[in-house]
Amino acid sequence: MVEAQADPRSTFPGRRVGGGTRGECSARTLVHLVPETSVYAPDASGLVGLVQGPSDSPVSLQVTLKPEDGSAESTRTLAAAPASVVLFDVKAKRPAVWETSFNCGSGDGGDSADPMAFVQSTSPPALSLLVSGAESSDQSLQALLSALRAKCGASVSTADTMAKLGLSELATADWPKQLPIRCES
Repeated sequence: MVEAQADPRSTFPGRRVGGGTRGECSARTLVHLVPETSVYAPDASGLVGLVQGPSDSPVSLQVTLKPEDGSAESTRTLAAAPASVVLFDVKAKRPAVWETSFNCGSGDGGDSADPMAFVQSTSPPALSLLVSGAESSDQSLQALLSALRAKCGASVSTADTMAKLGLSELATADWPKQLPIRCES
């Protein structure tokens, strides 16, 4: 008996925004640059991006890709940095779950063993599904990411960039006026 497979675009329970919980490390904003559905089809290069918010004590990011076919997952660490747009290529089989989180344990000693210490140092990761077969929302985002890649090493206006990404509400007064564009290899 052959079971019909549901369209991953309509069934994936992702969250493109991670971080933002209490605790010094995890209070920082982390956003995958994907459509609001948290499902994205990168272009042929595999270009994806994320935005990390301001922090007095930046920590590194852990990026994990988990192919849904059960093949080996891959993990990479991106260096700690201030508020910025981070762009990189992914070479995972698709569909694949893309998870990004702050390495909070690397700088603050991790969660306390005290059961009354309910403020945790970890936060929910940003969680997206990478698929093949681009739709119009993917194509417009692909073009925006490519335009940002052309500015690697430079800075862009925070207000303008966040508006183009549909994230204006996240850019509070704590954010710098300019966001550096970091391109990771």
